[in-house]
Amino acid sequence: MGCCSAKASEIGGQANASKHLPQTGAAKPEGFTRGQLILDIKGTIQDFYEIDKKKLGEGSSGSVSKGKNKSTGQTRAIKTIGKTQMKKMDRFQQEVAIMKMMDHPNIIKLHESFEDQRSVHLVMEMCSGGELFDRIVDVGQLTEVQAAILMQQIARAIFYMHEHKVTHRDLKPENFLLKTKDPIESNSLKLIDFGLSCSFSAGQMLKTKAGTPYYVAPQVLAGKYDQMIDMWSIGVIMYIMLCGYPPFFGETDADVLAMVSLGNFSFKPSDWKNISEDAKNLIRNLLKMNPRDRYTAEQTLNHRWIKNRAPQAKQVTLSSNFIDKLRGFRSHNKLKKAALAIIAQQLNEEKIKQLRDTFMSLDANGDGSLTADE
Repeated sequence: MGCCSAKASEIGGQANASKHLPQTGAAKPEGFTRGQLILDIKGTIQDFYEIDKKKLGEGSSGSVSKGKNKSTGQTRAIKTIGKTQMKKMDRFQQEVAIMKMMDHPNIIKLHESFEDQRSVHLVMEMCSGGELFDRIVDVGQLTEVQAAILMQQIARAIFYMHEHKVTHRDLKPENFLLKTKDPIESNSLKLIDFGLSCSFSAGQMLKTKAGTPYYVAPQVLAGKYDQMIDMWSIGVIMYIMLCGYPPFFGETDADVLAMVSLGNFSFKPSDWKNISEDAKNLIRNLLKMNPRDRYTAEQTLNHRWIKNRAPQAKQVTLSSNFIDKLRGFRSHNKLKKAALAIIAQQLNEEKIKQLRDTFMSLDANGDGSLTADE
């Protein structure tokens, strides 16, 4: 897999922005790509970092801890993945290769990696501001202008990835962290988790069904899609950010996916009365069923709502019950995620195999979901 150029490009504000892309990121030594500058160190990470015993987070794929570099004093986030947890080593290697390519202010940076007998440790930049929607709920309010600032950073990250022929395939609020606890206007949003990301070539159709139900594009369900699925996901994130709930909702994942496949959504007047027409127009262009009609990342960045940061926005915070709805939606997802994690941790491979075999025997038509009759 090839690496990106020594400097990261970021779209500017001009209408013909792709021809005038200012360079961002620190300069690299001539002849080196960012990937070549990231060290893969065999040995013990404890020789180089003081690691806090209290974990920042833990999931099925590993844990994240805070570490302090012994020589520089810099604080980093260290993700540790046990080798026994790596069921697909080639998939993990691809994820790391993509992280090495990324060099953009709105994408998490991988600084170095370590490997010992038991684990692989990824040393990344520290983001202390928390997940995007968690932060909005904690602050207790959001304005349309702040939403535009956040969406601009999201679109910039995806523009950069698409320019470098990489599609993320799992864009959702949980995969965006704020760099610090500073106010949104002076903060940086960072895209994380490239476990489902992959490279693509012009005109290539991808087939692997990947993503998260609320945010997945209809083309993924059909098993024939390209990088424009990321733009659909951006549209869903923007919709939730402005009203507190998703455009396609259901009691079960199957219900959600059925709504996604239809692609019908609306702007409920009571929840959208204070939102500008510019914002609704951008969402409509991102949630186009036909990918050829859907806005690209460049078109999104040049849309008036993004480019001029919601110029028609009313000088008010979003609707009074917005935070309550966002908190409810966020809690629903966290509960489901926690339940699945507990199940995964408690079951051994034999139990999981039994469940899988039972599911396959019940799934008569082989469509990957169970109807009431089945």
